[in-house]
Amino acid sequence: MTVKKGSFVHVVREKLENSLEVAASDSRLPPYLFETKGEVMDTKGDYAFVKFGRVPTPAMWLRIDQLEDAK
Repeated sequence: MTVKKGSFVHVVREKLENSLEVAASDSRLPPYLFETKGEVMDTKGDYAFVKFGRVPTPAMWLRIDQLEDAK
């Protein structure tokens, strides 16, 4: 999958829940990560800055391999 600014994505639950990033921080992941589409706002290396939904939720950096195209 090619991730670029403006792409819409979903988070792959299995890849995020078993990641080093989650193991190193709070493992309570908010449901909106998996229930809503996110829009890629920026990319840098292997990471994408993703904004989720229309409600005020924090955008976050996620590894591109943890994302899938939201068709």
